[in-house]
Amino acid sequence: MVERISALAGHNQPGHQGHYDETGKIGVILREPSNLVLHQVAAWRDSIDEVGKALAKLIGADVAAGPCSAVTGSNGSMLRIEPMKWWLIGIEAPGFKADKAVTLDLSHSRTRVCVSGDDAAEFLNRHFPLDLRETSFPIGSVASSATHHVGVTLWRSPDGYELFIPRGFALSLWEGFVESAQQFGVEIA
Repeated sequence: MVERISALAGHNQPGHQGHYDETGKIGVILREPSNLVLHQVAAWRDSIDEVGKALAKLIGADVAAGPCSAVTGSNGSMLRIEPMKWWLIGIEAPGFKADKAVTLDLSHSRTRVCVSGDDAAEFLNRHFPLDLRETSFPIGSVASSATHHVGVTLWRSPDGYELFIPRGFALSLWEGFVESAQQFGVEIA
């Protein structure tokens, strides 16, 4: 397998930038989790329930992720990104017979950025036309959106807001995120 090199390599230097209040509060934390393992599984209409159950078992969960949601199990996570498609995070996709499902390794095609901190939702609302408040986008929610005409998948994980950005646009969006997060006080972790 080819070694995955981040699109942000050398550009996501750790440290603090931007505005700080008298308490030194950091409002936004940006980080890129290392070694992204991301597989897409697309099922057919007649096999969607069977494939969903198999994927839930694979990640160590009791149920498959439903529309616009995610499930995390003991072995990985699954996001329902479209009516008949899931993304598996942190785990390799199993092989399926062609009449059941098809899989695609997306690990090299996306850059994963985690946004957390007290001001994370307000910061992201300056980039995405989504209601990211807890009542509208609780942990486990998944949405497809866009910023600067770039399609991005968002997942509200227990760690924060996870953004899956197409690799070719990751650096330019990262630079914009770092600059606009400075108004909140930003830490690159």
